[in-house]
Amino acid sequence: MRIGHLSALTLSIFGLLAGCGQDKTTSDGVEIIRIGSVAPLTGAQSHIGKDNDNGARLAIDEINAKGLTLAGKPVKLELVSEDDAADPKTATNVAQKLVDQGVKAVIGHLNSGTTIPASKIYHDAGIPQISPSATATAYTNQGYNTAYRVMANDAQQGKALGQFAVANMGVKKVAIIDDRTAYGQGLADEFEKAAAAAGATVVAREYTSDKSTDFTAILTSIKGKAADLVFFGGMDPQGGPMARQMKRLGLTAKLLGGDGLQNINFIKLAGADAEGVVASSPGLPLDAMPGGVEFKQRFEAKYGPIQVYAPYAYDAVEILVAAMRRADSAEPAKVLAALPKTDHAGVTGPLRFDAKGDTAGGAVTLYQVKNGAWSVLETVK
Repeated sequence: MRIGHLSALTLSIFGLLAGCGQDKTTSDGVEIIRIGSVAPLTGAQSHIGKDNDNGARLAIDEINAKGLTLAGKPVKLELVSEDDAADPKTATNVAQKLVDQGVKAVIGHLNSGTTIPASKIYHDAGIPQISPSATATAYTNQGYNTAYRVMANDAQQGKALGQFAVANMGVKKVAIIDDRTAYGQGLADEFEKAAAAAGATVVAREYTSDKSTDFTAILTSIKGKAADLVFFGGMDPQGGPMARQMKRLGLTAKLLGGDGLQNINFIKLAGADAEGVVASSPGLPLDAMPGGVEFKQRFEAKYGPIQVYAPYAYDAVEILVAAMRRADSAEPAKVLAALPKTDHAGVTGPLRFDAKGDTAGGAVTLYQVKNGAWSVLETVK
């Protein structure tokens, strides 16, 4: 009995494993096409991660509602959501899991620090990957034909920030802090180059982590160097406390950041000390996006306020499915052949890819917190 029971169990397990990567069908025989979606769904950045996931989910739901046919047969899309907790090691585990489950493509990851290590796994498996929000230049510099993104990269964003700091904010001495992630360090490096080229002097370059919340020692050191501006390459869970601590220590320097700060959660974390902070975000302001107003209505009716990247996650799905339609197939190799031909009128604007998989001609918008809300300063194209 014992041996027989174990043998049956073993056969059952092997059967399950063998079916992990197989296509599924609905009860009426419609093929289900699984698409991965990866972002931090738990932890300090979960508010942004869920925003990405919901943007992708809205696109999937709308496409399914309209109906999708490939090779003359109706198909249904299924979003397979995974949590990488904004951790590189977890990201690679999740990526392998999605490959093993037989997903046809992946929307994600959110962070550059997770997107880059995961991209090798997707590349080795020949699976298309479109990130809605990873901006580090290293992601598309690897030469992977599987790697795409739908927003401006850090070279574009850092240049806009550095030039704006000198030309529009009038700063002469800047201090730079980054969180040592691929995103934070990469953006800080690009900002430093642009600010120095525009005539600013970098008086300090400091480092923290994406887990820290106490910046007293760093900020005290910067205060002694009389910087006009503190640039932070990192995310809002660190940027919010940093803004508060700058005020508490009596720093008169302005705080400037990238898209990691430019969301409603930063204002919530920084409170009144968010006032006057300037940050950028790749792309146009939501209300200026071609489909932004209508998207906002549809999204917020289901999920509540948009954090920042949801429209890009939506467009990433739309671009992927448009490539499937051109290929008349969901097979990854055929979709990869169709993706470079993308010419899509998206919610966020017209979207095409260059030879690296970067968005061609991406815009960057500068914002400032005024009266407790982000207000548009200017858009650089």
